[in-house]
Amino acid sequence: MNNVGILGLGQYLPEKVLTNADLEKMVDTSDEWIKSRTGIEERRIAEDDIDTSDMAYFAAKEALEDANLQPDDIDLILVATVTPDTPFPSVSCMIQERLGATNAAAMDVSAACTGFIYGLTTGEQFIKTGAYEHVLIVGVEKLSKITDWTDRNTCVLLGDGAGAAVIGKVSEGRGILSFELGADGIGGKYLYQDEHDYLVMNGREVFKFAVKQMPESSVNVIEKIGYNEEDVDYLIPHQANIRIMEAARKRLGIPTERMATSIKKYGNNSSASIPIALYESVKNGEIEDDDLVVLVGFGGGLTWGAVALRWGT
Repeated sequence: MNNVGILGLGQYLPEKVLTNADLEKMVDTSDEWIKSRTGIEERRIAEDDIDTSDMAYFAAKEALEDANLQPDDIDLILVATVTPDTPFPSVSCMIQERLGATNAAAMDVSAACTGFIYGLTTGEQFIKTGAYEHVLIVGVEKLSKITDWTDRNTCVLLGDGAGAAVIGKVSEGRGILSFELGADGIGGKYLYQDEHDYLVMNGREVFKFAVKQMPESSVNVIEKIGYNEEDVDYLIPHQANIRIMEAARKRLGIPTERMATSIKKYGNNSSASIPIALYESVKNGEIEDDDLVVLVGFGGGLTWGAVALRWGT
């Protein structure tokens, strides 16, 4: 079996910034309330002429360049999103055409905020078995188009953006070491898209689920490979809510500075949040070669997932 790791990363963030002060003018909320409960100060919102596939393309293009690969080197494109341009064709097919990745199969993955983890672990299987050499995974959302801007419980949380990774064979002991995926369809009623196409969330129930599942999944993937919590060098949690993220961090006993917190600048980007946070942590030098990194998320479905990986090629 091949060892599979990340060869390149890319991201795209819209230029438009929506601050908490801006939201104070739109709904009954305050900067202090949003920051204290979520950790968010601002988020990015895509313009009307930028759709999900555009953001996915920009992030994917950078990831290919970072991996020093050409589009025709890609065997499979997996796009995690719940906000595609259209129900079909898929966003993955749209960016396959735009990239010129003529050798690649393509499909979208729908696991809400856990989507990137689902895509990453799916892509890993193809390379691990030798079926494919390189897989492109993109997490991308234009949540602004399914946001009810009169609902102060959800509109303060959400932002747009894309993150991408190219995965392939890496040296022994590097790359993905273990993973966990899970789902509980009974909880689907707590986070869903309604008949008006708006995102609806029961915040209390989702919070209860997340503060239990994120720490539990993080510990599970570490124990699967025979390590302990103190062996983790860096944590990349889904950027949903600082209090949920802190629950996972404290369970692992990781110092504050060893957890990604892009939520402050970008809010909750759903399936894009983990790859964006990973991109920023790597580019800022917070993740170093040979670090043991845990990626963990949860989302609508309800779904959850985690990955333990040894950074480097």
